[in-house]
Amino acid sequence: MSDRLMALAEQLAEADLTGQGAFRYGSPDRVMLISGGPASHLAQWSMMAGPPSYRVSIRQPTRDTLPQAEQHSPLSDGIRLAPMPDVLIAEVEEWKHGSWYHRVRLRAKNLGDMMEKLQPLTSKELFQQTLPDGCPQRPFWSGALAYDLVQWTQPIRLQHPPEEGALLAVLWYVDNGVVEDRHSETVTPFGLNMKWVEACGETLEQPWKELVIPEAKPGRESSTHTDETHEENIRRIQQGIVAGQVYQVNVGKHWQGDIDHPYRVFQRLTQHNPAPFSAYVEADDLGFALASSSPESLLACDGSSIRTSPIKGTCPRGDSPEKSAAYRTAMLENDKERAEHRMLVDLMRNDLTRVCQPGTVGVDRFDVEVYTNVQHLVSHISGILRPEASGQSAIQAVFPGGSITGCPRTMVCAAIDEVEQMPRSFWTGSIGWMDVHTGASAWNILIRTLEAKRNGRTWSGSVGAGGGITIGSEPEKEVEEAAWKAAALRLATGWITAEQSNVSQGELELYPIEQGVQRKTSNSTGSIFTLEQALQSSMVGGVLFIENLDSFSYNIVNAVTGLGHDAIIMQARSSTSAPYLNPVNLHNLLEALQPSHLILGPGPGTPLDADITVALAHHALAGQLEMPVLGICLGHQALALADGYAVVPSPLGPVHGSPVAVEHHNNSLFSALDSPVMLTRYNSLIIQDNATHTLEVSAREMNTGLPMGLVHPTLPIHSLQIHPESVGSEHGMVLMRPFLQIQSDG
Repeated sequence: MSDRLMALAEQLAEADLTGQGAFRYGSPDRVMLISGGPASHLAQWSMMAGPPSYRVSIRQPTRDTLPQAEQHSPLSDGIRLAPMPDVLIAEVEEWKHGSWYHRVRLRAKNLGDMMEKLQPLTSKELFQQTLPDGCPQRPFWSGALAYDLVQWTQPIRLQHPPEEGALLAVLWYVDNGVVEDRHSETVTPFGLNMKWVEACGETLEQPWKELVIPEAKPGRESSTHTDETHEENIRRIQQGIVAGQVYQVNVGKHWQGDIDHPYRVFQRLTQHNPAPFSAYVEADDLGFALASSSPESLLACDGSSIRTSPIKGTCPRGDSPEKSAAYRTAMLENDKERAEHRMLVDLMRNDLTRVCQPGTVGVDRFDVEVYTNVQHLVSHISGILRPEASGQSAIQAVFPGGSITGCPRTMVCAAIDEVEQMPRSFWTGSIGWMDVHTGASAWNILIRTLEAKRNGRTWSGSVGAGGGITIGSEPEKEVEEAAWKAAALRLATGWITAEQSNVSQGELELYPIEQGVQRKTSNSTGSIFTLEQALQSSMVGGVLFIENLDSFSYNIVNAVTGLGHDAIIMQARSSTSAPYLNPVNLHNLLEALQPSHLILGPGPGTPLDADITVALAHHALAGQLEMPVLGICLGHQALALADGYAVVPSPLGPVHGSPVAVEHHNNSLFSALDSPVMLTRYNSLIIQDNATHTLEVSAREMNTGLPMGLVHPTLPIHSLQIHPESVGSEHGMVLMRPFLQIQSDG
């Protein structure tokens, strides 16, 4: 935030245009979306809302309405799926006579639907003022979404849900405010209440005072987990990775203590730890505030296209340019950091593909972003929305962000609940805005964030931090990384001193990296259908894809449609698929669909966790399916298991997100590829080929000899342990194309 806008916030409060003295215009609640640091493609404008007169809040339902899950271990026993709650309830309040009053109750199916339900409450009238590109041009809603809304975006129930009545979201109606164009350095009041806008303009014409921000008073902190407990949690996750239940899990801890007013903490953050997606919100009567200096964007939508900018890969800033460059080079050359980042890119491509036109999702740029005390690997991924999709459906598809959950998404959300043993509240949720009429919106990820609560006249705060855990993570280093990620917040609160933080300070910098960028390469002619849509439309043909709860499934489907084929997605681990375990029902389904090809998709766990996938594998090997069959990762293992192979933990440990050299004999799907070829692995389990089987090994990892592909000698059955759809599989489409060119016998 510029010094001018920060000073203006104080001047508006002194002029009774915001804060407690602005009751004739609206409430004293605050909403500020701040782009800190140098102006760039990340930091384009900042906004401060005028006094809001309407707000929406969502709270945790009663245990009778939404029971908590029975105790279980997703990391060792597997996931227990549950239908998402049928209803999400929000209370709409209006500011009248100096207080908030109930206006109406909204009932929605999920988070995206709730955003749609706000349309009748929102004016379509455009602002008369000229605002920067990318700003909302009419009244919009802005506020915070708690991570625990995961209960309405993932098919799981939490073992450690929030307390009944706990705040899950608060959004304010913004129809007046002030916006700062970071590039032109101009400040413009906007809104529908011209009396407020004109008074604000008069305040702008006055000389602005230099802002003096008081230093934080020293305080004490405690944490939810000791370093030893944090390390043990990391080791538990790594055991789950070895078992094949998860690929990567983001896990953290919290520090808490007394603070001065959270707005003062935010002011110190904007001065000493600026970030492009910073924000401050405060509900005065609720005694609730969030102060965030987030560097990460979850989602940006202009109504037709969407973009996400996931962060994964972190190293220290360094106390000199030379050390900073050395840390940066080491991070870029570190296999663990690059694999973790590649995994996240694949995950977010998957999420965007769920709401984007096939063939339009790709990576636009790859950067190292340097902040006050840390450096991050950042990719920028974009796509074009389908005609029936919107910013509302996009937030439903991507929330909560993959960088702060892990992969596969549903499984790791259950694992986070198991390991952290407490609700996350707003940490790793989002603050942002949405024009509910167009879907235009922008949401951050709430990292580097203080959640504050008032107790009487005093405030206390909580700061969360953590990191993505892979099989290559070193627990002690991960604990250290979490501490210096939280250092800027803990300094701003006064819980630690600069000497105790042991982190370097510096200006924000940006280093574009040319390597590793995957651009959009296909013009799709295919379409994507759910199984229900295909049956309702009496669709015949298309590639039937068996989805096994993986976070890369839609990337495979996108590849299929990009090669000109329609795709039908069957959710194999849902209650809707259970009837098809009956062979008669399965036969009737295939007769109705008459798919041209069958792909058994990847997923967490073992093939024994995927009943339908294993059943289809047996039917295929028995020659009962009149179509070409391809198994990928878990699907590959299912075919192998049905053929008598053993599926065991990889003897050399899991590999997730890393390209490996694969040798082959130019047969099967590999006929157009040189040998060896670099393809990406995501697997903890492997097949053993130490006996006689029908399926023959068509490819092996060069360095280990582990089987990477199988082929049937007479039937059109193929399988791949590697993931051809990954950004790390440069020639993956060369594997998909010959499979899709095989003609069905049906």
